[in-house]
Amino acid sequence: MKLSFILMLFLVIAGIVLLYFIGSAISLWVQALVSGARVGLFNIIFMRFRKVPPKLIVESKIMSVKAGIDITTDDLESHYLAGGNVGRVIQSLIAADKANIELEFNRAAAIDLAGRDVLEAVQMSVNPKVIETPLVAAMAKDGIQLKALSRVTVRANIDRLVGGAGEETILARVGEGIVTTIGSADTHKLVLENPDMISKRVLEKGLDSGTAYDILSIDIADVDVGKNIGAELETDRAEADKKIAQAKAEERRAMAFAREQEMKAKVEEMRAKVVEAEAQIPIAMSDAFRKGNLGIMDYYKMKNIMADTEMRDKIASPDDKTPQE
Repeated sequence: MKLSFILMLFLVIAGIVLLYFIGSAISLWVQALVSGARVGLFNIIFMRFRKVPPKLIVESKIMSVKAGIDITTDDLESHYLAGGNVGRVIQSLIAADKANIELEFNRAAAIDLAGRDVLEAVQMSVNPKVIETPLVAAMAKDGIQLKALSRVTVRANIDRLVGGAGEETILARVGEGIVTTIGSADTHKLVLENPDMISKRVLEKGLDSGTAYDILSIDIADVDVGKNIGAELETDRAEADKKIAQAKAEERRAMAFAREQEMKAKVEEMRAKVVEAEAQIPIAMSDAFRKGNLGIMDYYKMKNIMADTEMRDKIASPDDKTPQE
C-alpha cells in the first residue's frame, strides 16, 4: 500500500515536470510552426536545460522570419549566452532592413556586446541627432573675448560604432575648432560679421574621423562679446612691472641705507680712534717733559698755536642761528 502510494506520487511529480517542460514547449513549437519559423520541439525543450528562455528565442525567430531576415536559433542562443540583448538586436536588424541600411547579424551582435545601443544607432542613422555644445569662450587677435554656442548635427556611422569615439570627443573637437577659428581672426568684428566662418573652418578639419558619427553640419547658434582680455592683460602686466620697479627701488634704497650706516660706523670708529689718540697726548707730553724732549717754552708756543687755530675756526664758521628777517 505504501509502495503504491510512493509510486503514484512519483508519477504525479514526473507528470507535472513533463507538462512544465513539454507543455510550454509544444505551445511555442506550434506558434513557431504556424508563423513559418523552423524551431525544433526538442530544441525548445533543451533550451531550458541550457538556461536560455525559449519564449524570447522563439519570438525573436518569428520576428526575423516575418521581416524576411534569416537568422538561426543557434545564433540567437549564442548571443543571449554571451550576455547580449537578443530582442534589441532583432529590432535593430528589422529597422535597418526597412531603412535600406546594410547591417548583418554578426555586426549588430558585436555592437550590442560592445555596450552600445544598436537600435538607437540605427534610428540615429535614419534620423540624425542634434548635439548642443557648451558655451565656448575664445579671444581674437585684438584682445576681445567672444563666447560662441553651436549645434552639431551628427549621424551614426554603423561601420565605426565598434571602436569609434563617442559624443564627448565630437564636442571636444568642435570646441577646439571654435577656439582656433576665433583665435586666428584679426578682429572680433570679423567673426561677428561672418559667424558662418567658424562652421566652415571647423568642418574642413574632418573632426568626425575616428568617431562613431558623421558630422553633417555645424551651426553657430549664438555669438556674444565677452571681456576685453587684451586690456586686462596689459593692465596686469603694467601693474606687475610697477611692483617690480617698486621692489627694485626698495632694494636700492635699502642698499644705500646699509652703505650709509656702514660709513657712519666707520666714521664713529675713526672718531673713537682720534679720541683715543688725543687721550694719549697728555701722557706723551708728560713723558717728553720728564725726558727733556719738550721745554716749557715749547709748550707755551704750542698752546698759543692751538688757541690761534681755535679762534680762526670760530671766525671762519657761520653762526648756528641766523636772525629772523
